[in-house]
Amino acid sequence: MKTAEIKELSTKELAERIDAEVAAYEQKVINHSISPCENPAQIKQQRRMIARMKTELRQRELNNK
Repeated sequence: MKTAEIKELSTKELAERIDAEVAAYEQKVINHSISPCENPAQIKQQRRMIARMKTELRQRELNNK
């Protein structure tokens, strides 16, 4: 998901998407600790995507105040 796609989401959708991504990320980390995945860079990419979404959500909060 690109930054432009993140900005198109509504605030509620963005919050729901963050929750889903965090849950998927945590599951991926647990699975990786049990048996290493083929591409550990996916974990890094997912963590950065979560950070992008949280940044956009925070910017919206600051702009509304």
